[in-house]
Order: sequence, then C-alpha cells, then structure tokens
Amino acid sequence: MKTVLFVCVHNAGRSQMAEAFFNHLAEQRGLPFRALSAGTAAGAQINPVVAEAMREAGLSLEGHCPKMLTQEMVDAADRIITMGCGVDATACPARLYITEDWGLPDPAGQPLAIVRQIRDAIRDHVGKLCDELTGQSS
Repeated sequence: MKTVLFVCVHNAGRSQMAEAFFNHLAEQRGLPFRALSAGTAAGAQINPVVAEAMREAGLSLEGHCPKMLTQEMVDAADRIITMGCGVDATACPARLYITEDWGLPDPAGQPLAIVRQIRDAIRDHVGKLCDELTGQSS
C-alpha cells in the first residue's frame, strides 16, 4: 500500500479534509493508496467549522486529531502534498522536502461559507489526484 501525506501548518483543517476525501475516494476506486495528514506545528483540535463543512459533504472527522509531522511520516510517504505554504512560510515543510503545494487558503477563523469553498477546492484537487493515481495503479 502506497501513502500520500498531506501537510499543512496546524493539521486542523486543509490537510485533514484532504486526508478524509482521499481515503474515501481511494476506497471507492479500489486504489492501493492511503492518505495520512500532519502539521508542522500541530494544533490542539480539528477546526469545528471544518468538521461541520465535512459533515455537510457526508464525511466525518470524528476521532481525527491534529498530528505533528515526523521524519518517519516523511520517509514512509510515496507522495507529499502541502496545502498552501503562503500561510506560514517559516513553518512550511516545502522548504525541507520536495513537495507539491496546492496553494489553498487557511480555513482558520473563516466563516462556514468560505470553509465550504476551501473544502470544495480540496475535493476537486483530491479527485484529480485520484484520477492520476488510477492511471498509475492500472
């Protein structure tokens, strides 16, 4: 099983949404991939507005919690995707590892309507990634 690692600063929003969408789509498509997520400065809890937006999309983040990025996670990952390093460039893992950055805004402090837009952009990115990986796993 191959691993995709989604990384953001706090692991409380964007990377958690990407992990949930990816694992859902990979399971639906029978892809031999799984997703994990982590943060360079892990927060204390999942952003509650993010959790609500994901519930609306039919996916629960219940039981998820922010995790600190470790070297072991990086070493085990087949692909690392950062979620938007313009948010906190000093904590950006793209400075440390060769990654792909999706350039997504941080949902922290945003109203539900904005978080829905971020969620939908993440779902679109994840769908394209799964399309790409479907071709690779054939």
